[in-house]
Amino acid sequence: MFLKRFFPTMAICVFATQVFAGIGHKQSASVPSSGIVSIGYGSHEVIRYSLQTGTLAVYHQGKPVMYNIEAIVKANNKTYSSKDYTERKCSSWDISDGFGKGKKYMITMRSPGLPVMTQIFYTYAGRDYFLTSVWLAGKKLSSNYMAPLQGDFAPLTGDVRSLFVPFDNDTFISYESRVFQPLAEITSAEVGTVFNNGQRNGFVWGSVEHGVWKTGVRTQAGKAGGQITVWGGYTDEKVNRDPIEHGKISGDVIKSPQIFAGYFADWRDGMEDYGKANRIADPPYVHNWTKATPVGWNSWGVMQDKLTYDKAVKVVDFFADSLKGFRLGGTAFIDLDSYWDHMVKGSDYSQLKQFANYCKAKGLQPGVYWAPFTDWGDKGVPGRKVEGSDYTYGELWTKVNNSYHDLDGARALDPTHPGTLRRIDYFTRIFKDCGFKMIKIDFLGHAAIEANHFYDPTVTTGMQAYRKGMEYLVNKLGSDMLIYAAISPSMATGRYVNSRRIACDAFKTIEHTRYTLNSVTYGWWQTRLYNYIDADHVVLDHQSDGENRARFLSSIITGTFITGDDFSEYGQWSVKARQWYQDPAFLAIVKNGKAFMPLEGNIEKGASNGFYRKIGNALYLALFNYDQTPLNLKVDFNRIGLSPNRSYEVTNLFTQKSTKYSQAVNEQLGGADAVLLKITTAH
Repeated sequence: MFLKRFFPTMAICVFATQVFAGIGHKQSASVPSSGIVSIGYGSHEVIRYSLQTGTLAVYHQGKPVMYNIEAIVKANNKTYSSKDYTERKCSSWDISDGFGKGKKYMITMRSPGLPVMTQIFYTYAGRDYFLTSVWLAGKKLSSNYMAPLQGDFAPLTGDVRSLFVPFDNDTFISYESRVFQPLAEITSAEVGTVFNNGQRNGFVWGSVEHGVWKTGVRTQAGKAGGQITVWGGYTDEKVNRDPIEHGKISGDVIKSPQIFAGYFADWRDGMEDYGKANRIADPPYVHNWTKATPVGWNSWGVMQDKLTYDKAVKVVDFFADSLKGFRLGGTAFIDLDSYWDHMVKGSDYSQLKQFANYCKAKGLQPGVYWAPFTDWGDKGVPGRKVEGSDYTYGELWTKVNNSYHDLDGARALDPTHPGTLRRIDYFTRIFKDCGFKMIKIDFLGHAAIEANHFYDPTVTTGMQAYRKGMEYLVNKLGSDMLIYAAISPSMATGRYVNSRRIACDAFKTIEHTRYTLNSVTYGWWQTRLYNYIDADHVVLDHQSDGENRARFLSSIITGTFITGDDFSEYGQWSVKARQWYQDPAFLAIVKNGKAFMPLEGNIEKGASNGFYRKIGNALYLALFNYDQTPLNLKVDFNRIGLSPNRSYEVTNLFTQKSTKYSQAVNEQLGGADAVLLKITTAH
């Protein structure tokens, strides 16, 4: 799992002298008289594992918050539980890794006629969560269901919610915070949380590994608490696009995904910890972006299929002449989206290179777009030649059941097929030869689909295929480009790109803003997984000033800024862009590059009206009114971490007018409008 593990000290839990196949750590001896192994972690947390029953309980400040937890594996048409075994032995080691100093515990279980089961736990003194997985060892095992964690959790009171997290950002799917009530069963992709929105305490469970398994997190409410199951092997056509069951992993030793589990005083802190844990457990494969926060323009906002060389050059001129101040790190990106092939004649890419050179001459960075794992051509002609190879597209199509995987109008290509790889070679060489410094890659979820089989016989699951394809792509792109993902798996893509769109295509209306901010409300924590997340194309167009402010701010609080108006033509969007995009007060927030935290998490499929983040000595609070009627928003100081016994100076960054508030912020917003406030200590 980790790049490095060090084991300077072995502690003795129970008697054992054998070596567990596939893990290779020697066991040692001593039996706790109670049969309970106590595993401390975090500040007030303890796991109590029963060697008699094969179950565990988790205690927070002396009170049980999770209990009756077992591990379940379905292999070779049989189901094995950690409760089934007659002999359990424990060993522990001191460890030091990316998470810090901690301990590794291994519970090895045996029974006659059963494969050996091992549960592994990683714990750290400074972290209020633990990591766990389950392994199975035997002969010729095969499984597509491995659950390291199944059991019960303690009830929460108040406005209790369970969050549905989508697998990707395709088909305009939304996050949803659902009321957690008896008989309510919710399955979330990769990560899930149950929390009290008022007090904000809650649980977070999720996978921190995404190279083999798709993980499901199922919560169900009962009269006294709830039930939780976290397992590798989750497929649902409406969520992760798979119409067939998860692929199987096989071998004499098989392992589940590594699972994050914790109880937190603030579920939002737990989600940010989860995002950080993913980046530690499965470190980025892509180069780390150490330059300034990306800002710039993308042609899909308005131009779309009307993109031409002349229009793109006029946009460059507008940036060079009228938006000189819209820069971070001394530059901005000018990104050609789909239909850049309007600048290509046959195999002549010289005009594309000419455009890239023109950008650089103006002090800007050229960007391009590509979908590496999809076929947008005529599906009735499978014999079409694949660029850069002698293969045909029909040979590359990913086979699913008796058909293929078609979504968004495109057909999936097998990421492990040599024809797909030669196509990647061909286009990445062109992009690099032309001199592009940014690439937006799209429809990546097509590479993660479960299939009947893959060209590479060692690949048996969609996530294994995704890892193969994305690693190959990143290797070919190298470290000279900013790599930005559009439609893609939310968690698995963290290893491969510098920046990722938080939602799907959004442009100019207040409805688009609300849709985008639904993903920020419940997915802001991905700012800890990626260098940057962004709110997609910011289009002002002919909308009202209020809608323009809301769309503008939706990007500011997400972490980067990519505008999308047609600046080859003059309009009111040009005036607003000059006024807002070059304002140092707003650019300072973009420079910080991190998404704001939601004020509330009980908005169902909607979006929070408030988001905030502390930057330097100031607290920034963004407020939104998504409806057409005026709205008064009151935000208590203690809700945003301010002292209710002090006065604060609150400055509207659009008007620069300041007001002193005590105990709470009160703002009157017009219909379909937004405001960004800078809050500092009053003098």
